[in-house]
Amino acid sequence: MSWAEIVAATLFGSGAFFFLGGTVGLLRFPDVFTRLHALTKADNLGLGLIALGAIVLADSLWIALKILLVWIVVLLGSATSGYLVARHARRGSNSRSPPP
Repeated sequence: MSWAEIVAATLFGSGAFFFLGGTVGLLRFPDVFTRLHALTKADNLGLGLIALGAIVLADSLWIALKILLVWIVVLLGSATSGYLVARHARRGSNSRSPPP
């Protein structure tokens, strides 16, 4: 096992840990806004760590740039969807809905 595989496995494990933390926050927090905050922050960091692990294992610079581009697109989509969900919840009357 090479050093790159060890680093990538560590990054993959760390990313999975943050995904798990975001999921726990989604299920445990009381209202839409705190659930949304926990989910978006933890999932963005988790995906970033997994993308970084994939970049470490990438065969070429072109593949690494594609992985980085995918992560940036997901960050933009996550911020936009989080904003829209929070705005809809703020305008709605019941922000303390039960967890999914």
